[in-house]
Amino acid sequence: MEMESPRSPEAEIGHRVEDLWEVAEPQLSPSEKLNSCFEDIAVASFPRPLGSQVIEIPSNASLADTVEILSKNKILSAPIRNVDAPEDASWIDKYIGIVEFAGIAMWLLYQSEAAANGTAGSAVGSPVANLVSRLGSFTFRRTSSGRVETTTDPESDETTSVGGSFFETLTSSEFYKNTKVGDISGSFRWAPFLALQTSDTFLTMLLLLSKYRMKSLPVVDIGGDKIENIITQSSVVHMLAECVGLPWFESWGTKKLSELGLPLMKPCKLVKVNEDQPVLKAFQLMREKGVGGLPVMDTSGTKAIGNISIRDVQYLLTAPNIYKDYRTITAKDFLTAVRQHLQEQHEASPLLGSVITCRRDDEVKDIILKLDSEKIHRIYVIDDKGNTEGVITLRDIISKLVHEPRHYFGDFFDGVVPLPPNSTNIGSMVSSSAYQP
Repeated sequence: MEMESPRSPEAEIGHRVEDLWEVAEPQLSPSEKLNSCFEDIAVASFPRPLGSQVIEIPSNASLADTVEILSKNKILSAPIRNVDAPEDASWIDKYIGIVEFAGIAMWLLYQSEAAANGTAGSAVGSPVANLVSRLGSFTFRRTSSGRVETTTDPESDETTSVGGSFFETLTSSEFYKNTKVGDISGSFRWAPFLALQTSDTFLTMLLLLSKYRMKSLPVVDIGGDKIENIITQSSVVHMLAECVGLPWFESWGTKKLSELGLPLMKPCKLVKVNEDQPVLKAFQLMREKGVGGLPVMDTSGTKAIGNISIRDVQYLLTAPNIYKDYRTITAKDFLTAVRQHLQEQHEASPLLGSVITCRRDDEVKDIILKLDSEKIHRIYVIDDKGNTEGVITLRDIISKLVHEPRHYFGDFFDGVVPLPPNSTNIGSMVSSSAYQP
């Protein structure tokens, strides 16, 4: 009987994996067989979204323009194009980094401390300088493993309580309008331009997006002058969703979450914020814990009433007027104001829906289908009483699909550009710049 044609380019990839799966060495374990299959497929074959183009940020764009471009195109990050590079420059000279919402939030907080100490261009008393007094001072330190972490002085929630007019003042400041994204691209708070070559494999790509915590990967040709594609965690999960029903996928996807050791985090380690805490506390926790989102809990602290992601910082910067009537902005206030704003603007967003949940005995493929259909980056695990006890992210799912063979990457990271002047280890740069989704 003739095999049914793949329903999409992503499903076609699934059929290629299926062909490789059938001829793989029989003595290999299922995990080793998947590794082998993905090692035999080049990233050049990863589908580009239909009708899409690679969104680039010119290095002379302001922070305000950058936030607007990311928000308008509904993307988390974009490559920074060096406007001073010659027209015929290769990609390695044309791009100087990746800008992302996580980096924007971190950079503003970092500059706040510098301004308060009199070491930045903003004067004490300016909106940026005042931000530090509300967030508490913090410093960056490098751990023994090379990872850069932030440490904050213990502060009460009052330090993150700001009035609704604060963000209007901040976003109208000359500092915010005039700071160029290219001027700060060398900071470790921006992701490195870690590009895949078209000849690199799916296994390399999947490992970088999971174990090495990269959220997006540009794909380039050797000697080429442009980005051919950008592969994200979301696009990989969409590919997996299109593979449902194929034997290789079903052998893995029908496993229960608990069988794969998901969720990875114990309930007591779940990063969360209560509904009556200041919304800036949520972004502060994301920065401190290196996570890309967290649940907003009800007054009992057991059930999630909403979710705030690092990308939602855009609503503090692009629509600051929606909070003008709030004396302080709690996490619940933030969700209420943003939801009303989105409804008035007729914009679709995961923020408008209820919290998406699952249980430990759900199958992996059901979680993949939920993440893909809802266009979300995380799903919360609940117990029999509906209490929130864990989270599963896109990265967690991908990390359970493949494993890293011994000495697999070798000197792969040696070619990462750009290397900040104060950086001594590119591996630490990769891990410190990438938030979990």
